[in-house]
Amino acid sequence: MATGTNIKTYYDGRWHDGDKTVINAADHGAWLGTTVFDGARLFDGLSPDLEAHCARINRSAKALMITPTVETDDMIEMVREGLKSYGRDSAVYIRPMYWALAGDDLGIVPREGATGFAISLEEIPMAPPEAATTLTRTRFRRPVLEDNVVNAKAGCLYPNNARMMVEARSKGFGNALVADAAGNVAESASANAFMVKDGEVFTPIPNGTFLAGITRARHIKNMQADGIKVHETVLSFDDFHDADEVFLSGNMMKVTPVKAFDDTAYEVGANANPVTRRVREMYWDWAASER
Repeated sequence: MATGTNIKTYYDGRWHDGDKTVINAADHGAWLGTTVFDGARLFDGLSPDLEAHCARINRSAKALMITPTVETDDMIEMVREGLKSYGRDSAVYIRPMYWALAGDDLGIVPREGATGFAISLEEIPMAPPEAATTLTRTRFRRPVLEDNVVNAKAGCLYPNNARMMVEARSKGFGNALVADAAGNVAESASANAFMVKDGEVFTPIPNGTFLAGITRARHIKNMQADGIKVHETVLSFDDFHDADEVFLSGNMMKVTPVKAFDDTAYEVGANANPVTRRVREMYWDWAASER
């Protein structure tokens, strides 16, 4: 089932209206999970960091031993062509995808050059500035490179994220704050995590257990340019309990304030969480400057 509405699909050299079927039951990606994707956004007529997202899916494909078949610049042009059918006020999720079509003689290793490609465009609204979430801990952890392809935005990683999310929701929370293999904070079940203490910003240092996101990097650059001190470091769950503000960073919603982590509450709203609000404001200002 699709997440959004008003779907357009690029497949087999052209754009199609609707959620077109693109994968066969015997494709390697269908039965062995060799799929990668990336996500960009259109909002307010802007598609910030589109090039970075299109470049990253090619790196993800290589990490999963899938042969990428579309150059970054060509992918950007395909996306822009598809976006012409949406109105200026549309908020669209942009999702290029690769999957392996065939394997070796045992079927396990993706066959070089046997690659499927599609782009899915779906209208999905942006979250309003006041939308906030809550976090709790989960017994599930982020994997490491030695046991999973954490250096790719791969579909096979998401069942673990789903377990985290389901556990959090069963406890009455919106998302989970997740540990790495060493027990330190890695990210949430769906996005990178930031915390604020005494006006300075802290975020888990990339350690090979999670993707340090494109939007995360953009926020860091914006904050540093604004004079905000940003620290990429090892963080514990106690650090987050002791924080003044916590927010999540991801492509889908860009900035999501956190109003509680288990029994720790954070103030959010027009007169609270000033750094989080400033991060959101700077992102929209930067995106507009890139028009």
